[in-house]
Amino acid sequence: MGETVGNLIGLNDEVIHPAATLAVEAHNSPSKQFLVKKIKIRHDLSSFVVFAFSGSMLPDDWFGEPPFGKTKIDTGKFPSLTSLNDGGDAVVNGSFLRRFNGVLDKLSHAKELKEAIEKKRQVVFSGYSSAGPIAILATLYFLENPTLSPRCLTFGSPLLGDRIFGHVLRREGWSDYFTHFVMKYDIIPRIMLSPSTEHEQILNYFKSKFDRKNINPAPPSGFYLTVMGNASSVASYEACHLMGCRNPSLDIIKSFIELSPYRPSGTYVFCTGNGNLVVVKDPNAVLQILIHCAELGESHTAEVEKRSLDEHLAYLSELNECLGMQAVVSLDGGPATATLNDLGLSPQAMLCLQAAEEFKNRRSRNLEKIRKYLEKIEVKLEMMRKYKENARISRLGYYDSFKLQNEDDDFHANVSRLELAGMWDEIKEMLKEFELPDDFEKKREIIDLGTKYRRLVEPLDIANFYRHSKDKETGAYVIGGGPRPKRYRFIQRWLEHDEKEEFGSRSESLFWADVEQLGIDIKKKGYVQEIEERIQQVERNLIAWIGDRSLDDDVLLENSTFVKWWRDLPPQHKPKSDRIEKLIGEKEKAAGV
Repeated sequence: MGETVGNLIGLNDEVIHPAATLAVEAHNSPSKQFLVKKIKIRHDLSSFVVFAFSGSMLPDDWFGEPPFGKTKIDTGKFPSLTSLNDGGDAVVNGSFLRRFNGVLDKLSHAKELKEAIEKKRQVVFSGYSSAGPIAILATLYFLENPTLSPRCLTFGSPLLGDRIFGHVLRREGWSDYFTHFVMKYDIIPRIMLSPSTEHEQILNYFKSKFDRKNINPAPPSGFYLTVMGNASSVASYEACHLMGCRNPSLDIIKSFIELSPYRPSGTYVFCTGNGNLVVVKDPNAVLQILIHCAELGESHTAEVEKRSLDEHLAYLSELNECLGMQAVVSLDGGPATATLNDLGLSPQAMLCLQAAEEFKNRRSRNLEKIRKYLEKIEVKLEMMRKYKENARISRLGYYDSFKLQNEDDDFHANVSRLELAGMWDEIKEMLKEFELPDDFEKKREIIDLGTKYRRLVEPLDIANFYRHSKDKETGAYVIGGGPRPKRYRFIQRWLEHDEKEEFGSRSESLFWADVEQLGIDIKKKGYVQEIEERIQQVERNLIAWIGDRSLDDDVLLENSTFVKWWRDLPPQHKPKSDRIEKLIGEKEKAAGV
């Protein structure tokens, strides 16, 4: 026997079917928020604790505000679920988020969970149908907590989050914690790709089935073409982007036709219907398979429509057969025609999968290109470092020397500044288009090099900005969302996220902008309370940043703009502390002044 599905998803096979059984039972137990079961593995000392959540087929529990019921994630509960590149916070289905919030308190205090943490047992959150998103959110919530690394298993789950949501899972290294089993034609995993107007009849049908008040309710009709038509629009739009199409008409069409924001994330296991399983991890490939494997083909609409409903009710029997056969294939190495025959993919679908594979390869090539940039960046930064050291000799500092532009070295530093800006801007644009690996911003070497660049070079951007009095045209460099280049914002967020600090807290490279703008604003406003508070903040920042070495002490050189500005402040407007005067004095003493 070859690899099993458990081997491919990194979870014991003996957990999967019991987790599915409990998930179906919990879904049909609305009086209980979740069910718990301990699973001991045969011939193994390990044990698992499975939490399965209850579900609902009420329309309000699936969709809030039309057309897609989306809402921004609560970053208080999920601080990692945000883009580090000004892409905003992840978007999720608001109704599913509300239902998760309703269960969180009881789940957090469950004695079985506390016991599992104490005894270091593997926790699995599972969900069937509408309970799948609850299991996903529960897993994410506890992944944010280092005391627990749960796994998530869903069966016939609707989609939950947008592209940023999936990007964050991959960026944080969490994607493999989530596994979603999907039947070939099941309508529910596709339903979120269509507006909510077509869903009520589908949900009402399943509600009758699960409530068992009507054993044989009349199945709805006419929904399949609408749902899959909308889903196909999403797949086509994404396929165009995978192929590198930048036709402006695509965005024009999107402005008229609102496409679903939801996208797959995690590992998908497709049940082909004949006992075989296909494991797919690439989210772009998952989306294409999710749509194209459920195409009508030669089948009649009514036949496929009925099957799309029946398959949502058949996970336990299908899994029982599949796990017994263990005929499993992974697409992790790229699309293979023989592997995908069971899914009945069309030639067009195969082209879309090839585009998804090529997109992965393009990201890898981009990464190699950026690695060559990083070598050039290191060389340029070393030149900048020497420029900074040479500027100390004048007791002026490189900020003021660059601002004056009196020497040839200042000109060469400006050329290097512009070359570095070009390289980092290209990296920024690649990240914006998701054309670099998702974990790029988490790589230690990238964070360190970016921080070094930001701290060394952004002061020169600020010097250039105020040297040319650009504040008169665009406003302050940073206050009120000023014209600060986005490359610095991105790089700063990488460090703050890595250190689990609030966004905006590591702004030491903006020190000179604060000083310059204060000098301008004092002339305009005088020493009003707001100015006094900003002066005190500058003092606190300077002391803290020099203390942790994130700001160089050349700002304290006797001829620097800061020292002159500080000493020109009337005594009554300086903070009562004399810490800065002591620092300046220590610097002058060390310099032999």
